[in-house]
Amino acid sequence: MHRPLLAAALVVAAVLLTGCASGDDWSKPRPRPSAVGELGAGFVDRAGTPAPESTVTPSPGSWSGVRPSAGTRVVLLAAGHDRTTKALVKAVRGWAKDEAVDLRTVTATDAADLVPAITRALDMSPDLVISAGNDLIDPLATVSPSHLDQEFLVVGAELAEPTENVTAVDWSGASFRGEGLGMSSTYDPASFTDARCAAAVRAGAAAVLTGHTGIVVWLDTF
Repeated sequence: MHRPLLAAALVVAAVLLTGCASGDDWSKPRPRPSAVGELGAGFVDRAGTPAPESTVTPSPGSWSGVRPSAGTRVVLLAAGHDRTTKALVKAVRGWAKDEAVDLRTVTATDAADLVPAITRALDMSPDLVISAGNDLIDPLATVSPSHLDQEFLVVGAELAEPTENVTAVDWSGASFRGEGLGMSSTYDPASFTDARCAAAVRAGAAAVLTGHTGIVVWLDTF
């Protein structure tokens, strides 16, 4: 090989190797992410921390001052191809892009893959797992209590009896709870607008980042 061609090949190889090694390996230990900014007035009662499994109704926009630190590792755990799940997935990806979140996606292929998909997400040791899709609710209720060191955020649904590591964002038009309880009588797919889903992701992430976990963030006043 001619020297100029050899030199060019070596440069390309070096760039490729550098790209593969830069920031892609989640196995390396690092400090836990932190919240950048503070919650606004009206997100929670400042007089006390919300009780586990309680519901808070934050003032619109009271979460907008909180962002994840750059590089926060998040797994988007998705199941289903319905309109509502697609809207939630879009919202999570938009939030991750805006906030420089290191986002990876795990998608359950069918009913038999729901628990294995959760396991794949857990094996990645992310800072946060965000769940999108009603089909994941019952499997999450089974798996999450055994992994209390892993934070979960459920958007557009909630677990009937969540542990302290599962936070949910819900509203009247969503509110699916699983465990044979059926769909809420107020369920409305049209309520999963781009704006509401985006707000739900941001409000839920803000709750988790500021330590308000194991609660339901209710966005009916959005």
